Parts: sequence; C-alpha cells; structure tokens
Amino acid sequence: MFTRDQIRNTLTEWNNAWNAHDLDRVMDLFHEDIVFENWTGARLQGNALLKKAWGPWFSSHGGFYFSTEDIFVDEKEQKVLFQWSLEWPSNEKGYKGKLEKRRGVDVIHFRDNKISHKFTYCKTTLEIEDKLVKLTTGENQGSLAVRYEKE
Repeated sequence: MFTRDQIRNTLTEWNNAWNAHDLDRVMDLFHEDIVFENWTGARLQGNALLKKAWGPWFSSHGGFYFSTEDIFVDEKEQKVLFQWSLEWPSNEKGYKGKLEKRRGVDVIHFRDNKISHKFTYCKTTLEIEDKLVKLTTGENQGSLAVRYEKE
C-alpha cells in the first residue's frame, strides 16, 4: 500500500510522462487491469487495450500539456481526486489549431501500487481566445471520444 507521499510522487511522475508525450511511461504506471472511463462515457478495461486506444491520440495530439491544479489523497482508501487543466491545439469547429484550455478532475484508485481506475470528468465549456466555447463530442475530439470494445 502506498503512503500519501508515494501516491503524490507517482502522480507527479504520471503527469510528467503525459507532458513528455511518453505513452509507454504513462502505461507503466497503470495496473494490468486498469479501468478507464472518459468524459464521453467510453469505458475500457485492460492496460493493453487502453494503450492501443490511446496510441493514435498520443501521436496526433502532440501539443498537449497538463497542469496540476489540486490533488486530494485518501491514503487509507488509496484514492485520489486529481484536478487538472489541459492546454492544446483545439479541434473544435471554427477554432482548429488555436490554443484551447480545458479543466477537469480525475477520480483515481490505486491497487498493488499502480493506478487501477481512472474516471475522467471535464467541463463542457472550454476557453479559446479568451472566449467560452461549448465543448462538442465525436470526431472533433479524436480517438479518446470513441467507444472501444474489449479485445
């Protein structure tokens, strides 16, 4: 079981791996049986399947950067609320390529000193060019918005 400091250090390492756009390092921190749900309700289970689903997203969204806004750690339950902001080139209609800022929260569970569950929630309003823009779903969001079936 991780201590509070070990959980925080793992999340720092995890965020650094995301910002290095290093999918292998990100996946190394996930449990073999990771359960992931994104903001659209898409749900995947299993490290290999999640890596396959995220591969195209990592390769086509290289300009992303996550910042940690706040972290709440429940050491006893091995659970975390991870508040983040994301900056990246937008895919939103009419704003393609412009800097988009998105905020959200991940509910993260740890098991066997690995991230075993990651449930992502994000605001449905984005900031682009100092304007509030309603988030769309589907093809504009890349492969993370697509529902995947188990292999």
